[in-house]
Amino acid sequence: QVRLVESGGGLVQPGGSLRLSCAASGSIFSINSMGWYRQAPGKQRELVASITSDDNTNYTDYVKGRFTISRDSAKNTVYLQMNSLKSEDTALYYCNCNAKRSIFGPRYDYWGQGTQVTVSS
Repeated sequence: QVRLVESGGGLVQPGGSLRLSCAASGSIFSINSMGWYRQAPGKQRELVASITSDDNTNYTDYVKGRFTISRDSAKNTVYLQMNSLKSEDTALYYCNCNAKRSIFGPRYDYWGQGTQVTVSS
């Protein structure tokens, strides 16, 4: 079992900042990548940013220059620093972890419960 615990969501005014955290725990052999997805009401879940085990990062165009993803491998934790937030960033943000539970086992995607980010004046 792999558990992801997210924190850091909340209500912020346009132009403000928030920092999301996600800690992975449980039966983890290795982590290939971690990332953040979001889902706004009536829309599909979309990738926001991801980071691999060798620190390659990927961002959706809409957040480039505003969001920064980072990780602490010792803590199996990923962070998303979100600056210059816009109302369009309002969504439920989900943490994702692609990991193996054993040396020869397959990789699986694991998901957190989601943390709400609301950008509003």
